[in-house]
Amino acid sequence: MWPAVLLASALAFLTKWAGHLLPEGLLERPLVRRSAAMLPIALLAALTAIQAFWSPVGFTLDARAAGLGVAVVALLLRAPFLVVVLAAAATAALLRAMGWG
Repeated sequence: MWPAVLLASALAFLTKWAGHLLPEGLLERPLVRRSAAMLPIALLAALTAIQAFWSPVGFTLDARAAGLGVAVVALLLRAPFLVVVLAAAATAALLRAMGWG
């Protein structure tokens, strides 16, 4: 496992270092700035989708998806972040306690 951790660390360092070697004019282009601003949103959305809808056997709808749905509704109702997290966790826990997912 440690070789993989060290390799990932080295790759992360080299990627960061390569970013410092790029000319500043390249990084100031509007397309690059918009892409860099949207990239974290896309990565977080992909991570959320994988964690909520994927299991070792493939696509699945279980308590995690229901918790995510409750979180979306709470966000649309402009609930505070802590309320959103607690509502989603409680929903998933209740459904799992009832034997679903």
